[in-house]
Amino acid sequence: MNVELANQLKRLRQERNMTLEDLSLKVRIGVAKLEAYETGAEKPSTQTLLKLSNALEVPASNLMDGLTTA
Repeated sequence: MNVELANQLKRLRQERNMTLEDLSLKVRIGVAKLEAYETGAEKPSTQTLLKLSNALEVPASNLMDGLTTA
């Protein structure tokens, strides 16, 4: 996965003062999976990116752009 997207996910979450647990509850994805996205170990699906963008209150295109530049 693109490191840029992983860093962007973590930065957006931290800017909103959210823990991984907070985000996990909002998107209904396990903390371990979210951690894998933030470290770049796994690539989120398009549906997951949409959930994350809603939870982080950013346009989905912002996250999609980080994904497609890989």
